[in-house]
Amino acid sequence: MAAAGAAVLVTGAGVIGGLTARMLAARGQHALLLDVAPPRGRLPDGVEFERCDITDLAALEPLLRARPIRGVVHTAALLSTGIRKDPVRGVAVNALGTAHVLDCARRLGLGRVVFASSSTVGYSTFVAAQGPAIAEDFAMRVVSERPASIYAATKLFGEHLALLHGDLLGVDVVVLRYGAVLGGRLDAPTSVPGRLLARLAEAARGGTRVALDDPHLSWGGIEEFVDARDCARANLHALDAASPSRRVYNVATGEAVTLRDFVGAARAALGALGALDVELGPEPPTGFAGFPHRRPAPSSTEAARAELGFACVHGLEDSIRFWTSPASQEG
Repeated sequence: MAAAGAAVLVTGAGVIGGLTARMLAARGQHALLLDVAPPRGRLPDGVEFERCDITDLAALEPLLRARPIRGVVHTAALLSTGIRKDPVRGVAVNALGTAHVLDCARRLGLGRVVFASSSTVGYSTFVAAQGPAIAEDFAMRVVSERPASIYAATKLFGEHLALLHGDLLGVDVVVLRYGAVLGGRLDAPTSVPGRLLARLAEAARGGTRVALDDPHLSWGGIEEFVDARDCARANLHALDAASPSRRVYNVATGEAVTLRDFVGAARAALGALGALDVELGPEPPTGFAGFPHRRPAPSSTEAARAELGFACVHGLEDSIRFWTSPASQEG
């Protein structure tokens, strides 16, 4: 936990970063929230916002030198949708920005760095994966099983860079691999799960049939999901953990979810909005978000339970109900 009087730096004022800052404030810690644009809604007491681009080291370093910081949660990133529009900007934010945050942590003594990664770093290995759960230390062929998206490549780079800062430079790092995250605003979704939720909620409200014929919003086999609120809780557990020796942890429910399972949960969760009429086409041969290989099993959650004391508390139906409610869309 951060020292008394020091702030925890949270990069990225998106849904997970914003929730993390609010949870820190709720337990009496000061949070310094950084982003290129201010968050929507009023921030609670204990959360300070500063506009800053993490790709601009000349602006970032003086800002961090000016106040006591003990602990970093690094969530700032461009997601796949944004990277498709501007790959160079995506690499700058996700790779160079991560390098800047880690270097500042090293030189300024900012304490533990929690790096927000993604289960997509291992999607390309699904064809060879075996067993009932996918562990963090999976095998990967560096050419034939290289990351299948620029986003995944930047996250894998960030993981390796963070771990090397730990191995070689003494930075205290913890890497969290989030599953497919449910959460955020429905009026401008930036992730594939967000787009899927927005489509289903719009259909329920309007009483119209929705066809899930977009290959990015349909999948064959199973996928795993995680509520953004659980991701923020995991960030705090990672900050507090006394001896996180494995350093890389999956953050997900450990539950296998088919597209039909997801639609069924959505029907139950969206009942107050109206009946949900979904047209499901033939099951695609691809996995989630159009990745070429289907997920063979959920991710193992054993390490997070054992070393971080963390387990998800929000199930799929609960997540869909909350993140399609008016209350979740106000801030």
